[in-house]
Amino acid sequence: MPSDGQILGIEGTAWNLSAALFGDDLVSLCSSPYSPPHGGIHPRDAAQHHASAMKDVISRVLPDPSVVRAVAFSQGPGLGPCLRTVATAARSLALALDVPLVGVNHCVAHIEIGRWATGCSDPVVLYASGANTQVLGFLNARYRIFGETLDIGLGNALDKFARSLGLPHPGGPIIEERAREGKPIDLPYTVKGMDLAFSGLVSAARDARAPLADVCAGLQETAFAMCVEVTERACAHAGKDEVLLVGGVGANARLQEMLRAMCEERGASFYVPERRYLGDNGAMIAYTGKIMLEAGQTLSVADSQVRPGFRSDDVVVTWRAHEGDSAFHRADTFENGVARGAEAVVTREGNDVRKQRIGKGYRIPSLDRRIIAERTRWEARLISTARRAGVPTPVIRDVTHDTIVMEAISGELLKHDLSRETAEMAGMVVGNLHGAGIVHGDLTTSNIIVRDDSCVLIDFGLAYVSPEIEARGVDVHVFFQTLESTSSDFEELKTAFIAGYTRSFAGAPDVLAREEEIERRGRYL
Repeated sequence: MPSDGQILGIEGTAWNLSAALFGDDLVSLCSSPYSPPHGGIHPRDAAQHHASAMKDVISRVLPDPSVVRAVAFSQGPGLGPCLRTVATAARSLALALDVPLVGVNHCVAHIEIGRWATGCSDPVVLYASGANTQVLGFLNARYRIFGETLDIGLGNALDKFARSLGLPHPGGPIIEERAREGKPIDLPYTVKGMDLAFSGLVSAARDARAPLADVCAGLQETAFAMCVEVTERACAHAGKDEVLLVGGVGANARLQEMLRAMCEERGASFYVPERRYLGDNGAMIAYTGKIMLEAGQTLSVADSQVRPGFRSDDVVVTWRAHEGDSAFHRADTFENGVARGAEAVVTREGNDVRKQRIGKGYRIPSLDRRIIAERTRWEARLISTARRAGVPTPVIRDVTHDTIVMEAISGELLKHDLSRETAEMAGMVVGNLHGAGIVHGDLTTSNIIVRDDSCVLIDFGLAYVSPEIEARGVDVHVFFQTLESTSSDFEELKTAFIAGYTRSFAGAPDVLAREEEIERRGRYL
């Protein structure tokens, strides 16, 4: 593929119309944001704005059309009317200039411009924007999703809270400003494995009877701590030592500070691109279009339909196909008798292990103390309850406010011993757990130990008692998501897990149907 010429990129998935030229570096960038007169973004109004501003924005970045060697556009995810407006302009330009057309995934573009701008190599990515909140990592030519929001994106959550108070759009910067003056209040903290949920948090903040600055501070501290926690959990699970923050919410100074503190505690490197590359921008589309063009990933006009629900893990990342397919390193296994996970340090002491939850510098002290005490107490209680119900778990020896001493379980973590047989055994154990009315809450391949001819469940810090199909469905969804993000044999292993789960739990069909529904739920609009 010739390297002369430049790539024109057009971004317009939601509120911001932006175009850029990219050669060996960024040549030019121009944006025209849509600002709703009240409330949130109205898709048709935003699309009309994009259509009226398109000619001016492109003219500003493209004084000489002859330099263009390809046109890239944001194919999805995003608001349908906005996507169609941008796609129509991109097709027309590609045809008029007789150059290739490149359809770019908006989420992947955030990651790629972040990697280019910061120089990081193989990070765990926290992608936090208006409609999207995901934790991702690269494996087997795709960006795999370790975890994501189960309801609304972080940015939309902040905007929703701001709208409830009559504050203008976007609400995030206003909340950030008010939070600096406030004392954080306690609000609901909802983490499910490496997934998150923000709706309950927003509702509680909206109903709180406290000064606005204190509510804003509590909302930020809680939502951001949830995001940082799941990012750290992904780092521990995958054994990666780089963290990249991308997306519009990434411009928040407090979120950056919290991620930086987490990385310093773990000995990891933290990366965040400069502000102009964080929000939705044409540069990220142009740059990603450039590397896709060089990898031969172009579209015909006939195949250039927009994709409002285009997931990042749908994209085959051919431009990184030469890179290794290692899923993870053995970061959370014992070394010299000590292992460190996302929440705790585990020390081997003869036939026992001592699991001590450690304070997190990124969390405010009151929230940190609350989480450590609650999770330690519930973990000990539910491990014992599950064991009495016949579920293989460690024997508890002693409990304090932050430490559990328990039986040492010999064996391999499931993530290091994945096969049809071990996946089926895991399914049977999880079925027994759900049959006992217990939801694990952090059902990943890092929290199941393969021992002889059975599996042992560990790490019940997020566990709770619930008879609800939804709760069990989320549990299974978290497991499938982790399995897919770290194994190239996902479908085979999923089938084996389902076989074991169905054999041991009579309610399995309803739970599996609910898991499929959870998977189908849109998380972008």
